[in-house]
Amino acid sequence: MPNKVTITTVAERANVSRQTVSNVLNAPEIVRDETRRRVTQAITDLGYRANLAARQMRTGRSRLLGVRIDRARVGVEGAVMDRFLHGLVDAAASHGYRVVLFTAADDRREMETFSELLSSYALDAFVLTHTHYGDGRAAWLRRRDVPFTMFGRPWGTRTKHNWVDVDGSAGTALATRHLVEAGHRRIGFLGWPAGSGVGDDRLAGWSRAMADARLAVAGLSRRTINGFAEGRAAALDLLDGRRPPTALVCASDTLALGAREAGGVAIVGFDDTPMAEATGLSSVRQPVEDAAAACVEVLAEELDHRRRPGATARTGRRVLLTPQLIIRNST
Repeated sequence: MPNKVTITTVAERANVSRQTVSNVLNAPEIVRDETRRRVTQAITDLGYRANLAARQMRTGRSRLLGVRIDRARVGVEGAVMDRFLHGLVDAAASHGYRVVLFTAADDRREMETFSELLSSYALDAFVLTHTHYGDGRAAWLRRRDVPFTMFGRPWGTRTKHNWVDVDGSAGTALATRHLVEAGHRRIGFLGWPAGSGVGDDRLAGWSRAMADARLAVAGLSRRTINGFAEGRAAALDLLDGRRPPTALVCASDTLALGAREAGGVAIVGFDDTPMAEATGLSSVRQPVEDAAAACVEVLAEELDHRRRPGATARTGRRVLLTPQLIIRNST
């Protein structure tokens, strides 16, 4: 192998022209999938490193996407974001992008970090996670005409953003119908405090499925913060009623695993974390790898569109993915 790996070296290994290698590095969207994969593999095998500064001067693009990472939250929530981030990095690489991970204590600090990254590294775009009501990050980026997409819906606003999400309402409806088909008629729900966009969405799916089955919901739901002890306490409170439920649908595996300690009822969680699999908990699985790939695809299309002469910002792409119910011995 030559001491210095160049574009010519990569082209010879992949049996393509130098221009094709350059296209894969700078404009991969115009290269056929099979050719792009062959060149990418040659780049990996040879350990080629492009001069990013020179590429940015030529194309005006850093091919860098930013995303905030948080410390693992309560319970087993971190497993979902771990899957998402791995999927995001893989999908970005397949489009010729790299992901810059950064931390921030809150939204305000995240927006400050946007400024730092845009000025220091000229990031092309951002992926926003943990969306919520009153989320000001999207407006900050739109005012500065910075491309972004959200993993999660823009709760509480009608402004058109690019977003990708998993249909949590469909997931809890699936879980509820499964329990109805198993013969349960008193099906409870454990969710999060009001005002959580994701939590309210999952509650709505249970309510809708119960209404479709003509089953009563009065007194059968409890809201609590996301924790094992809180899930157990909420389940015990429901089970202590005059007509307790025989089954529970939960907004998270964390709540479900806590509720399971109360015993005596069928339980379905949400997120299908490794802990759910290890303990035999039925759970709703989010296609987070597909969501990550869709986030990158939406951004890549937006960035490619902006490169065209006279093009203006294009937003409003919406991708809503359907989850899957994984049935185990808890139901």
